[in-house]
Amino acid sequence: MATDDLRLRDASAVLAKAADENFPVAPFFLPRAWREDLMAVYGFARLVDDIGDSDLDRSAAHARYLGAGPEAAGDPLALLDAFEADLRKIFTAGQEPGHPLLRVLAATVRRRDLTPEPFLGLIAANRQDQLVTRYETYDDLVAYCELSANPVGRLVLAITGTATPERVRLSDAVCTALQIVEHLQDVPEDLARDRIYLPAEDMKRFHVQERDLAAPTAGASVRALVAFEAERARRLLNEGTPLVGSVHGRLKLLLAGFVAGGRAAVAAIAAAGYDVLPRPPKPTRTRTLREVGAVLRGEG
Repeated sequence: MATDDLRLRDASAVLAKAADENFPVAPFFLPRAWREDLMAVYGFARLVDDIGDSDLDRSAAHARYLGAGPEAAGDPLALLDAFEADLRKIFTAGQEPGHPLLRVLAATVRRRDLTPEPFLGLIAANRQDQLVTRYETYDDLVAYCELSANPVGRLVLAITGTATPERVRLSDAVCTALQIVEHLQDVPEDLARDRIYLPAEDMKRFHVQERDLAAPTAGASVRALVAFEAERARRLLNEGTPLVGSVHGRLKLLLAGFVAGGRAAVAAIAAAGYDVLPRPPKPTRTRTLREVGAVLRGEG
């Protein structure tokens, strides 16, 4: 297979993860230019995660694209360093990145006059994932979400030309909530990577031990803990919901989809009795659409 074909295949594999999200990444009703730029940003965000979590074969492919030595394939931190260096080429006159998804992103950055900070934040979050596997307090977790989730919302506002300080604040609340919900859905998957995103102080409060998270089904203490964190996420979503009413047209529908996806996911977790251990509770399409309508009508 030709090198270009290999690059296209690997890029497509990263972008295909869009279908698994709780919210629409770049739905059909948006202008084509917005869809292309949102997918470029989404591709970057997923690629950062892929570099940190991928198997050796995929890491080796990323290392080749980035011009890193073969030793980097076995070292996520080294690979992230190489990836950041490749990203910075987008913002350096006369240079072009080597990774195919970064080449796609470069066109978006130039078209929308984006700054490097949100992208560097996402890389910093993945570095943190390699070094920090437990969070002592809820504030610690929120600080992580400021790197791992909030930059995506800020990029959506930048791409659509609608960023204001107040909208950024509201977007941050929604994005942090979406990240917390995703962590709740993925407790067993994260634990398999030796990561726990449930605050240790809350685990202690609800008398949950780490071994309890490895059980086939959740006991009463784990369910109570998950319900507590899900309610926090729900409140954050409600706090950020006025973002939807602050914009108009197709962007309003997109942002309603973000909020509705989070609400529907919280509802799915509740419907599972807050037992997230057997499988990730996922909302139905019908429930998500119902939530979109509720958000657009201004219902809490």
